Amino acid sequence: MAEKRYCPYCHQEMEYWLAPAETCWGYIYVCFNNSCPFYRNSSDNILNKGEDQRHFAARYGEDPTNNFHPINILAYNPFVKLEENK
Repeated sequence: MAEKRYCPYCHQEMEYWLAPAETCWGYIYVCFNNSCPFYRNSSDNILNKGEDQRHFAARYGEDPTNNFHPINILAYNPFVKLEENK
């Protein structure tokens, strides 16, 4: 049974989520709050993105099999403000 874990950035309860099989993670805890500051501000911190990948961001997650070590989960972020006239 999953325990309750809370995002350290927005304090919302995280979901116990089964990651895609190809990641080999199994179940992890993920903050799916679209207002979470970690998620909203992470687009600027992802290095080596091309122009067509500006909407990628990272959600905060924790791996219970690795002592709840934090992990970044790549996600689409529709809230990124794109510069006009590029």
